[in-house]
Amino acid sequence: MDIDIDCIVIGAGVVGLAVARTLALHGREVIVLEAAPAIGTGISSRNSEVIHAGLYYAPDSRKARHCVRGRSMLYAYCETRGIPHKRLGKLVVAREESEVAALEAVAARAARNGVDDLRFVDRAQIAALEPALSSHAALHSPSTGIIDTHALMLSLLGELEDNGAALALDTPVVSGEVWEGGVEIVTGGAEPARIVARCVVNCAGLAATDVASRVAGLAAPPPQIRFAKGNYFGMTGRVPFSRLVYPVPEPGGLGVHLTLDMGGRARFGPDVEWIDEIDFHVDPARATPFYEAIRRYWPGLPEGSLYPDYCGIRPKPVEGDGDFIIDVATPGIICLYGIESPGLTSALSIADEVASAADEVFG
Repeated sequence: MDIDIDCIVIGAGVVGLAVARTLALHGREVIVLEAAPAIGTGISSRNSEVIHAGLYYAPDSRKARHCVRGRSMLYAYCETRGIPHKRLGKLVVAREESEVAALEAVAARAARNGVDDLRFVDRAQIAALEPALSSHAALHSPSTGIIDTHALMLSLLGELEDNGAALALDTPVVSGEVWEGGVEIVTGGAEPARIVARCVVNCAGLAATDVASRVAGLAAPPPQIRFAKGNYFGMTGRVPFSRLVYPVPEPGGLGVHLTLDMGGRARFGPDVEWIDEIDFHVDPARATPFYEAIRRYWPGLPEGSLYPDYCGIRPKPVEGDGDFIIDVATPGIICLYGIESPGLTSALSIADEVASAADEVFG
């Protein structure tokens, strides 16, 4: 086979761009294929934009390892590249005494993950930190922050292009085939093409399993994925909080929490809504349970102040423990599945693991 290029990265979300940047920094010739007309239109533009500390994930999991390492890498990258971000910190709240055990479990798991700056705060300390917050006890995480995700993606794009990589928008993957010594990818769009690469990295996010199903010669079929839709509601006016506020975790997510964007605007969510098809509509009727959930920790939420904002969708593997999946079973192609939260925080660390796997392909 004639090899056209070293590496193809499929997907120009934050993880795909981070992977492409790292491969380019390793001296690889890289092209990023993106089906949409712009970068980061999927998971990367529909999340809380939170830099997570690493509190919740199973010890020794990829999520735990990449979140803790990636958080340090991301803060350093933001400082070096001038990416807007803030270390606001967050409070994980036990709204009543019965939830303290769950809070203690979060603290124990965080400690096993290497998070060493958490501290318990009592009702009086909470009142000093956030007077409007109603809580029996809380964990304060000073390493949690927020980031301008689009600025991050533009920076990653600029770096990968500066190092010789290229981006092709409006370029969906139609089919592919794994051969000995290379992978053939056929693209659609306005300028269909056949590209052969030594290594292909599938970072297609919500479409990762769909893309993989179009590639012949994989060692195993892609995992079955369920979609967890998370709705967000905005609020008119300003909230009386300077930190992020999270309830204790719930099955499938972290509960309806309060986050702030770089402009100080509040947003609440996500909830968990299991769906079969991708749908980004937010049902205004879901505001009712949002009011109930938020008022458990902020009783002063004004009536009528919430409005439907946006939603995100998280790809969750049906089987297994819910960890990130980085599948290297097929020589020449690396498939990333189930890359959801904390994927943004973990992106630079994930990119290092993928680049190391790619090095094995090149020998």
